[in-house]
This record gives sequence, C-alpha cells and structure tokens, in this order.
Amino acid sequence: MSEFVSIAARQEGAVGIIELARPDVLNALSRQMVAEIVAAVEAFDRNEKVRVIVLTGRGRAFAAGADIQEMAKDDPIRLEWLNQFADWDRLSIVKTPMIAAVNGLALGGGFELALSCDLIVASSAAEFGFPEVNLGVMPGAGGTQRLTKLIGPKRALEWLWTGARMSAKEAEQLGIVNRVVSPELLMEETMRLAGRLAEQPPLALRLIKEAVQKAVDYPLYEGMQFERKNFYLLFASEDQKEGMAAFLEKRKPRFQGK
Repeated sequence: MSEFVSIAARQEGAVGIIELARPDVLNALSRQMVAEIVAAVEAFDRNEKVRVIVLTGRGRAFAAGADIQEMAKDDPIRLEWLNQFADWDRLSIVKTPMIAAVNGLALGGGFELALSCDLIVASSAAEFGFPEVNLGVMPGAGGTQRLTKLIGPKRALEWLWTGARMSAKEAEQLGIVNRVVSPELLMEETMRLAGRLAEQPPLALRLIKEAVQKAVDYPLYEGMQFERKNFYLLFASEDQKEGMAAFLEKRKPRFQGK
C-alpha cells in the first residue's frame, strides 16, 4: 500500500494496521487523508488473510479534527458537490473488526473516526471531544448520532453543546472506550486484543458485528429475528464444525474462515 501519502498501512500477521501520518498538523483529517483511510480499510476488508484492522495516529494525536484550513471557505453548494461524507459512510459497512488505538487527541472528525471503529483502546493521555460548536458548526460525519446512541441524548447534548473535552477515563466510564492503558503500552495492548480476535472464527465475528449493529437500530423482536438467521447461517460453515469438534475432543480449534 505504498501509494498513500498521508497514512501508512502495513500488515502484521492477521492484523492490518493503518497509521495516520500527518503529525505536524496533529493528523488533521484532510479529504485526501479520509479517502486514503477508507481505501486502506476496504483493501484490508477484502483481504481474507486480514482478520482485524487497527487504526492509530502518529505523534501526539490520533486525529485532532478536520482540516479547518481546507474547509474554512466552503459553502453548501461546494459541500454538496464534494459529497465528502460518502467516504465516511463506507466505513459503516466494513465487516472486519476494527479497533481504534487512540494515542492522544481525538477531536471532531478524529473522535468520529474512533467511534466508527468497533472497539476503542485509549492511552491514559488521550482526550476526546466535539469542539465544532466553538467554530459555529457541528459534527457531520456521524458524531451526534453515534455519541447519542452510546451515552444517551442528555449526556451527548452536554458534550456537543459545550465543546468540552473528556478524558480517557471519563470516556471509559461513559462506555465509549473499552479500556484505558498507559501510553507506552497502548500498541502492545491493542495488538494483544487484535491478536486474540484474530484467533476467533472470522465468519462468526463478522456476523456478530452485523447483529450488534442491527441491535442499535432495530426493535428487540426484529433484532432477535436477524440474530437468529445469522446463527443458522454459521451452521453452514466449516468453522462451526471445527469449533464444536475441537470442543468435544478437548483441543484448541483451528479456524479457517470457511
């Protein structure tokens, strides 16, 4: 993936790693960077050998927000023609498990990018927030929706209206972050979690992810029906046969994603 200029992408075993690489501007999310992130994520998603995708930032920030210099003179007509959020929408249909390793600031679009991932591991020095209101605007890549679904409307409104920053610990207490670790252990802990997931049956992980996403939007009964169909579907997989055989034979299963 050497064609990228604002990110770096590499594969380590069954884990695809994407590093935001504009540390001089705190990894501000230019349109080009977002397009490259999505392209790299989709390439890993198509790669059967990649079972988990990790996103992180180079330097002092995960991503400190959108590239304001790029957006300052935009108008509604230009934004409509650019259709810049179409790239963000594509992240919502990625099937491979995604983990954000948040090393520093995750503000505005950076917070939205982290929320687009399935799990978040944060450095104890990380900070999260939506400061868009301080610029006279608001989140536009799903921030109001994802945050509200995670913590409820009253808490979401306070953070969105004030533009305040929350610490990693606060984000963990609110259920936004899965775990908080010391800065020097961030990637080690993230890769340990990614490695654990990479050992799991990939088809089951993908269908579990799909069912959990539906649970956010579907009424309970409809969500349960969707879950049931995915449950049945997994019985057509070789991994289901291997997993149950290994259990009965008291050995470690060898999942192949088939």
